[in-house]
Order: sequence, then C-alpha cells, then structure tokens
Amino acid sequence: MNYDRKSAKTYARQTMTGTWAAALMPFTPSLDLDEEGFRRNIDHWIEDLGIDGFFIAGKQGEFFSMSIDERKRCFDLAIDACAGRAQTIMSCSDQNMDVVIDLARHAQKAGADYIVVHAPVLHFFKAQDETLLNYYRTIADKVDIGIALWSHPDSGYLMSPELCNRLADIETVVAIKYSVPRPMYAELTRLAGDRIIVSTASEEEWLDNVLELGWRLYLCSSPPYLLQTKQDRRMRAYTDLAFAGRGDEARAIRDSLDPVRNALRSTRPAEKPHAHQKYWQNLLGQTGGAVRPPLLDLTEDEKARTRAAFEACGLQL
Repeated sequence: MNYDRKSAKTYARQTMTGTWAAALMPFTPSLDLDEEGFRRNIDHWIEDLGIDGFFIAGKQGEFFSMSIDERKRCFDLAIDACAGRAQTIMSCSDQNMDVVIDLARHAQKAGADYIVVHAPVLHFFKAQDETLLNYYRTIADKVDIGIALWSHPDSGYLMSPELCNRLADIETVVAIKYSVPRPMYAELTRLAGDRIIVSTASEEEWLDNVLELGWRLYLCSSPPYLLQTKQDRRMRAYTDLAFAGRGDEARAIRDSLDPVRNALRSTRPAEKPHAHQKYWQNLLGQTGGAVRPPLLDLTEDEKARTRAAFEACGLQL
C-alpha cells in the first residue's frame, strides 16, 4: 500500500485505471499451484500485453478449490511477479467473515494495492441492505487497504444502486466490480461516481462505457489476455484511443475483434469456462494448466473444435 485509509479513495482515483485482468491460476498435472507458469504468465501479460492490474485468486482463479494458505500464496506470488510494474487486487471473498478478514490482513501486509470482497450469500433476506452495510463496514474497520465491492448473480441477489451508493460512503471502499445489467451500473455511476470507481466485467461493453459513462477502469475478466498477443494488442489499442477521445477509431478496432470473441463464445461449453479458457491460453502459448475438481475438463472433441476456431479467428501470433 502506498496510501493510508484516509487517502484511499483519492489514491485509487489517481492510479486505478486501464485494463485489469482476472488471472486464471494454472495447476500442474498433479494439481499443485504452477508457480513458475503463473510467473511467466504475469511477465507476458505486463511486458507483452500492457495489462495494468490483476485480480488474483478470484472465481477465475478457482479460489473455491484452494486452501487459505494457497490463496495467500497466490497473493504473494502475484505481488512478487508484478514487482511494481502492475497493480494487484486480491480476492478475499468467502462466506466466513474471519477468513475474509484474515485474507485481507495478509494482502495488506504483503503489499497488495487493493482487495475485492464478493457480496456474500445471505441465508435470511430480512433487512438485507442493513446486513450488507454491516458486512462491509466490519471488514473496513479491520484493515486499512482499499476495498472493491463485487456484486454478481452468484450471490443469489444483486446489490441495488441505492445500496451501493450508501456503501460508497465507507472510507476505504474505493471501487466496485458491478456484474449487473447496464442500466444498473449506469445509475450507480450517476449516484456514486464521485466516490467510487464503477466497473463491470463485460469487455463488449467496455468501449461504450469509456465513451458514454467516462469510465477509466476495466475491472475485470480474462479478455485482456485471451483476446491479445504480443503481436496483436487490439484491446489495448482501442482502449488507448477511447481514452484519447478518438471514438470512431476505437470502435473500428473494437469491432475487428468480433471474430475472436465469436470463436471463444461459440466453442465454450457452458459448464466448462475455466477449462476452456485455460486451453485457449495454451493455444496462445501461455500456461493454462489443469483445472481442479470438481471442475470438468474439455473432451478431445471440444479441444479440437476450440483449436479449429482459434486458428481461424484472425489473432496474430
């Protein structure tokens, strides 16, 4: 951390910008953390793809299959691998509040830039907003590091823009990954954009959000490293053009990626997103690695169809 709790919002506003990616965690054939493969990926993502920050040990990273010690190890690996070249936001999401706080304290001590905490599954739906306010206030009272909220249908509900506007008043809440329909995140941007950075994981909506809502942060999913190569940095290119106000040029480049998006979408089995993305990483020359149970791996037929679509999608290798 390069800030104290009182300056968390200001620091985030100044530095939490650009394209941030949710890192897939590679596992070896024996299902151990592939630490060297992970380091190679981060080096490639920073040096060759120009990615600005990384969301570590989230759902993309299969945190649900890891021990607490392994999640902490992922934090340490990412901070060391980034070595000040890119920022980090560590997923401390868990149903157990003690685990959330333990992970948050570790992230802060290890030198992470921020943490992100998913809205929990609630077993009782009475006084929901007050419960969630108490939840995030409790976490914020225990650590000084900047916190990003995260609302996603996986929780069984979506936090309303009005609730998020109240949460934005918490001193160390600096951002939100708001995985909701566009009208909801546009409304939150209107309500609280002066106090927290609002973002969503949809790459297909990213350009319009820059141009129409004034966004400066993509937070975050896997497209920054699945849609790009060292020789073909079109997401980075259209983002930079959009930031410079050159919307027509940015749209032309954004739209040129449609064959790549379609190749990914059309070959991804709905029940196997992790295995599919890891196999796509392998095709790109990155370290994808295995998935841990209970996740399912691709069949040989699914791999063949994915490989054929990859080879025809027009990415320059």
